[in-house]
Amino acid sequence: MIKKEMIAMLLAGGQGSRLGVLTEKVAKPAVAFGGKYRIIDFPLSNCINSGIDTVGVLTQYQPLRLNTHIGIGIPWDLDRNVGGVTVLPPYEKSTSSEWYSGTANAIYQNMAYMETYNPDYVLILSGDHIYKMDYEVMLDYHKANNADVTIACMPVPIEEASRFGVMITDGNGKITDFEEKPEHPRSNLASMGIYIFSWPVLKESLQALKDQQGCDFGKHILPYCKDNGKRLFAYEFNGYWKDVGTLGSYWEANMELIDIIPEFNLYEEFWKIYTKGDIIRPQYIAAEATVERSIIGEGAEIYGEVHNSVIGADVKIEKGAVIRDSIIMRHSQIGEGTTIDKAIIAENVKVGANVVMGVGEEAPNVLKPKIYSFGLVTVGENAVIPDNVKIGKNVCISGVTTAEDYPNGELPSGGAIVEKDGE
Repeated sequence: MIKKEMIAMLLAGGQGSRLGVLTEKVAKPAVAFGGKYRIIDFPLSNCINSGIDTVGVLTQYQPLRLNTHIGIGIPWDLDRNVGGVTVLPPYEKSTSSEWYSGTANAIYQNMAYMETYNPDYVLILSGDHIYKMDYEVMLDYHKANNADVTIACMPVPIEEASRFGVMITDGNGKITDFEEKPEHPRSNLASMGIYIFSWPVLKESLQALKDQQGCDFGKHILPYCKDNGKRLFAYEFNGYWKDVGTLGSYWEANMELIDIIPEFNLYEEFWKIYTKGDIIRPQYIAAEATVERSIIGEGAEIYGEVHNSVIGADVKIEKGAVIRDSIIMRHSQIGEGTTIDKAIIAENVKVGANVVMGVGEEAPNVLKPKIYSFGLVTVGENAVIPDNVKIGKNVCISGVTTAEDYPNGELPSGGAIVEKDGE
């Protein structure tokens, strides 16, 4: 019988709809980050750096790129005969076939996988946060308090607390109450969606709530545990943690990597972030090119100017092009003489020559004003933008566009071009 002290279950099925066209064809944890990584690299690297060698990755929405990226787990040293990384999509059972309908329901459907390892503890993680955390320290805290459930929490400014699930503790870290997105929060300890459960407790609560529609940890499992007299503790985390759930926070988290002393350091020897790298060529920066305060991925070719930007692997920036405050993901091409200000350009995008992007005053987006804001231009993957067009702010573009899509050669601020193949 295999026995693992702690295994991790990584929830990576989310669509991430607030990232708009960026997650139209790809699950949020597979979105590129920092010119080299994908978001899921962070929790996976945390696992291996914390000595956890058994990770189940639960996928659902658009899983192809995630599956290809994870493969058999070699970059994270998770290609093990016993344990390692296993991708767990929803599957058809003899009595029913159903999608994962909530975070806890997804874990419940993989009970057999967890039983294989007969763990003492199960660590539940989200696949879409950027942070470094030693889960072993959290486990020590869980054991020291003889806890049934330990929830990683982060102090947030009280005025922001209503966006989170908030934990109320008794001064020794024991949770006495919690509120889901309260209007008037009684505490500023926000749940990070990272839980350690003692296995018998997790098993019992999943079993008890198996018929609950859309069964979720925050809404159902934690209240059940509390009502049934389980010991719940809050583990306070004070490191860097970013939920890159909106285009604004995604853009900011990338931009913070460029700071001279970045708050989030990707270069620490003792806590490496591992990823699957498939671009072998070195980058090339032409003699006449200018690169300032930027991250440039492997195999990128720069002939123009790049200021304060994150450029992914195998990106080509033609001569005369000027890129400022932008994120350009792998395999994209920017034409000659094009100027780009404050844009997020997804993978495999082709931007023509003499395009001007990010000009004029801001205006609310016609399609989804809450999503396409922050003054950004957002371009979905595989999009094509023709030569000589002018593009405003708070706009989104997806699909192959032609000159006809830009009346008078422009897409004003707040505009949207979503070609049907991008739907």
